[in-house]
Amino acid sequence: MITILWTLLGFALPGFGFHHTIRCPQAKECQLALLSHNDVVLECRSYKADWFFLGMDMEEKHIVFSGIPNIKENPEGGLFIQNPSFFNTGLYQCRGWNGTQVTGYKIDFQDASKLHITHTGLNQKPLKNETLNMGHGEIVFTKWEPWQKCSNCETLGERKRLGFCYVKEPLEEPIPCGLYLGEEEELFPRVRPEMQVEACYELCQRNGIGVDFVIFDSFRIQEQTEYAWLTCPLASIYRPVHWEANNTALTWQKQLSEKYVSTFMDPLSGGQQLRVVQPAIYRCFVEQELIAQFNPANPDNIMEFERRSKGKEWSRKQPGKADSVLRGLKLMLLMLSVLVVGAFLCKVVFRPSQGKKRNQVLLVK
Repeated sequence: MITILWTLLGFALPGFGFHHTIRCPQAKECQLALLSHNDVVLECRSYKADWFFLGMDMEEKHIVFSGIPNIKENPEGGLFIQNPSFFNTGLYQCRGWNGTQVTGYKIDFQDASKLHITHTGLNQKPLKNETLNMGHGEIVFTKWEPWQKCSNCETLGERKRLGFCYVKEPLEEPIPCGLYLGEEEELFPRVRPEMQVEACYELCQRNGIGVDFVIFDSFRIQEQTEYAWLTCPLASIYRPVHWEANNTALTWQKQLSEKYVSTFMDPLSGGQQLRVVQPAIYRCFVEQELIAQFNPANPDNIMEFERRSKGKEWSRKQPGKADSVLRGLKLMLLMLSVLVVGAFLCKVVFRPSQGKKRNQVLLVK
């Protein structure tokens, strides 16, 4: 029950929800590249863990007292880095109660605003290897992550993979560009991360995310900007994300073809955010599971959509929708309050009792 309500709160409150979690084996120091502007959590399983950060300025900071505004410890002992930038590049050490290192993360946060995006269906090519000409025979190249799961199922979808900039000297192990070059990386235009997209087809398989979709009712196009931003809960650049407008798929191929489209998937977040300029019913899927629906403020759009969709069965039907869409955010918060009070009373007066599973759909006004 607590897990369900915590997930629902993630839809409504900033700072909650999915974060890319990084794990490094105990007594090891992991070197890796990640993308800026995308939240991450560094794990450390240690009793009374202490975190220290050694940045590019080579000045060690005890994170509890350093005052780094976008870094904080979570209750499990891990480290939450919100909206990281190049200035968060460096060495993160988790130390135990006796001062010994439990685990370490040497991280290069590469600039997502420089992301080079290509689509195989448009014959767009990734970046080529280049020589840095710094006197040591350095080669800069892209180290690719595995392909992510197909964003859609039963119909044509897209999948993406991320690529990170690395530098290699002869007879040496590759090093992420930011850790190798430091602030000098600005001198080399080739130093940038990549994202490659291609069409794909997969059969539907439920992955057990464990929540039904949430309805956001209603969004409005802002008069000042003439657009609105929609944010898909639980989505991330590190996970497959799929958007639909009135049951029509929104694809990277259309967006990258430079033809006019009325929507724009934000590359910095890998499509977690969608910019829209006209009312429609928008839906987002994460790992092929329907996560959220965004209804426009004008009810005529909803009626038209329902009229055209009448008689059609969703290929990814979500259980529990019919009897739960009338529940609002106030009800969800009330449930949380009752849960907290009930847990306290059970602890003090009664024996805890096993709660029944509730539907997991949220209507947000």
